[in-house]
Amino acid sequence: MGYSKFRRTKNRANLIAFSISGTKSKLIYRIKKIIMNVPKIVFRYSWIYDQNCKEWARISKKDIKSYPSSRKIVNYIKSVEKMWNKISGKILHELSKVTSLKWKSKIIHCYVVGKCVPFSDPLTLPLYEKKDYFIDVLIHELIHQLFSQNWKETRKAWKYIQRKYKNESHETQIHIPLHAVHSHIYMKFFNVERLERDFKAVSKIPDYRKSWEIVKRKGYEKIMQEFVRRI
Repeated sequence: MGYSKFRRTKNRANLIAFSISGTKSKLIYRIKKIIMNVPKIVFRYSWIYDQNCKEWARISKKDIKSYPSSRKIVNYIKSVEKMWNKISGKILHELSKVTSLKWKSKIIHCYVVGKCVPFSDPLTLPLYEKKDYFIDVLIHELIHQLFSQNWKETRKAWKYIQRKYKNESHETQIHIPLHAVHSHIYMKFFNVERLERDFKAVSKIPDYRKSWEIVKRKGYEKIMQEFVRRI
C-alpha cells in the first residue's frame, strides 16, 4: 500500500472513530439529561409516622394484630427500592414526556408504613403482598404528584375535564386523566395483565371503577391527547 493511500485509509478510520465517539458522547449526554430532569424517589421509614398509622388503623377498628413490625417494613423497603431503581428513570421520564409536564421537585420522599390508604402528599404507601403491585401503586401516586406540581399549567385541562364529565364525581374526574396516563405506562413498560389487576383491585370503589370504565370505553390515547392539548 502506498503512503498516500495508507494516509487516506488512516484518516477515514479516524473519522469513523470520531463519529462513533461523538455519537456515544451525545447518547451519554441525552441519558444524563434525562436523569437530571427526573426526581430521585427516596424511600423512608419513620417510626413516629408509622405508629400514627397504626393508631389510625386501631381507631378505624382494623386488625392491628397483623400490623407489620418495623423490621419487616425496613426489609420490605430495601426490596422494593431495588425493584424501583431498575425502572425509575424510564418511568419518570415517560410520565413527563407523555404529559408535557416537568418534574419540579428534585427529591420526592416516599414513606412506607405498615397499613394505610395510599396517598400522594406526603407520598405514603403501605406494604402490599405483591411487590410489583406496590410499584404500580407508587406510579399511580407519582402521577398525582406530577399533576399537583404543575397545577397552574394544567388548570385549563382540568376545567375541560370538569365540563366534559360534569355529571361525574370529583374523584372520578381527577382519575380519568390519571388512569389514562397510567394505562400508557402499563402498555409500554409492563402488560395488560397488570392493568387489569389494577382495575379489579379498585373496582370496589365506585368512583375509581367509573373512571377506569370511562378510560376503557373512550380509549386512553384519546383522553391523554385531549388533556395534554389544553396544557
